[in-house]
Amino acid sequence: MKVRIKTISEATGFSPATVSNALNHKKGVNQETASAIFQKAQELGYFEENKISKIKFVIYKKIGLVVENSPFFELMMAGAEAECRNLGMEMTLVYLDERRDDFKTQFAALCDAKDSAVILLGTEMEDRDIYLIRELKMPLVVIDYWNSDMSFNAVMIDNADSVRQAVRYLIGLGHRKIGYLKGNFRIRPFRSREKGYRDALLGAGIPYDEKYTVLLRPDMDGAYHDMERYLSGKPELPTAFISDNDMIGLGAMKAMFESGVRIPQDVSIIGFDDLPYSSMAYPPLTTVFVPKEEIGRVAVRRLNNIINGGDMNALKIEVCTTFRNRSSVKDLRQKQD
Repeated sequence: MKVRIKTISEATGFSPATVSNALNHKKGVNQETASAIFQKAQELGYFEENKISKIKFVIYKKIGLVVENSPFFELMMAGAEAECRNLGMEMTLVYLDERRDDFKTQFAALCDAKDSAVILLGTEMEDRDIYLIRELKMPLVVIDYWNSDMSFNAVMIDNADSVRQAVRYLIGLGHRKIGYLKGNFRIRPFRSREKGYRDALLGAGIPYDEKYTVLLRPDMDGAYHDMERYLSGKPELPTAFISDNDMIGLGAMKAMFESGVRIPQDVSIIGFDDLPYSSMAYPPLTTVFVPKEEIGRVAVRRLNNIINGGDMNALKIEVCTTFRNRSSVKDLRQKQD
């Protein structure tokens, strides 16, 4: 006989509404009550009959420039898909594009998909977009976005500390004029990276100088053209730049090369992400490696724990990075060219 909400309600003494809210991970059910409901549901075999076996990997787009045409997110999705296969789950890709006229219809359809759990790629989310998270009532893990709301599960990158260490590396090599290649769409990861940049300067007693900050579009082609225009004004350049990501850094490098700025002889550059072609750039780009596939895998494993274990605790999981030292940084302590 199929185990129904009413059966669990009668066995636990909680109302059908409370049981339903707990099993659907909705707010308003305290931890003790939810745990009792999940334990009884598991004993009665509810999860075997109603087990979620599908995950929707949702790519949210506000402007598209950050998440489109980047292997970063393709590798993340590949990791999630591989982990789904390991767990015997099915993964489908869903695009949620705010620029489209049918955006509200897209989102309503996603909210109605009760047979699936969701991984939401929130890279392009702004704080006012938190409603996307609050209205999705199925098991949910958000990637690459967070805020002060502590009610949702998230997998994040250690952005601020990673950039802080990269700037300290430059300072250790004798750099004091350190600029910032700043994406003009201020997603939360970029803002955290900027904080790491400024904190490292402050910690070393180096004042922030706005003239060394260059505002660029967050895609390679846009960054190239913006940097090209910036360099045409013959600005004073710092000895090094930290870039919000590799796409921006590589676009800026191309513009510098065409303008006669030598890397790293004239200007050093450090990126962020370690995209597959960053090591093949000329010169190979020094950058911060993000374990992209592992982020996808971690998100799926977290969802699996929620689905099968009834884990109601919201976790923020921070994935650490690794510094990749290549050839785009000059040691100023060495003899000048």
